[in-house]
Amino acid sequence: MPDAGRGAVFLDRDGTLVEDPGYLHDPAAVRLLPGVADGLRRLAAAGWPLVIVSNQSGIARGLFGPEAFPAVNRRLEELAGVRFAGAYHCPHHPDFTGPCACRKPALKLFRDAATDLGLDLARSWFVGNRAGDVEPAAALGGHALLIAQAAPAPDLARALAQGLPVAADFPDAASRILAQVP
Repeated sequence: MPDAGRGAVFLDRDGTLVEDPGYLHDPAAVRLLPGVADGLRRLAAAGWPLVIVSNQSGIARGLFGPEAFPAVNRRLEELAGVRFAGAYHCPHHPDFTGPCACRKPALKLFRDAATDLGLDLARSWFVGNRAGDVEPAAALGGHALLIAQAAPAPDLARALAQGLPVAADFPDAASRILAQVP
């Protein structure tokens, strides 16, 4: 268990760490994005707890079951050579299940992880390829970092308009985080 009060790196999964084919649910289809394995290993070696937080609306859509989320995460861990301190997901979609408190950019999953793992959200990084992945940082007092490599143009424009920091790719994001003290 991480030290109480330690910051973490909260990571979106699909499109940030792995290719996003749409509703990723098959572990055999997991493809790491360039530099992700090395970046994750460097962050873990430096003592940063790694926590996945992901919207998984495919569950609400009936495209796959809830067991797919941990199965894909296990394959990601195998390919990257790391272990995640935690993995949290929202299985809802507003069109199918109505509004919920856990769908990013909502804060519930981040707060749950902080409670479960003894993390300090203000010392944490929020990394993703969409504005909604990183916007929780402002509400929680943490540090946002959008990955431009796989960001859809509207998300990149929104992040830039909001003055959010942008990294070129995951290796750049890892280097920026490693320049800080966990």
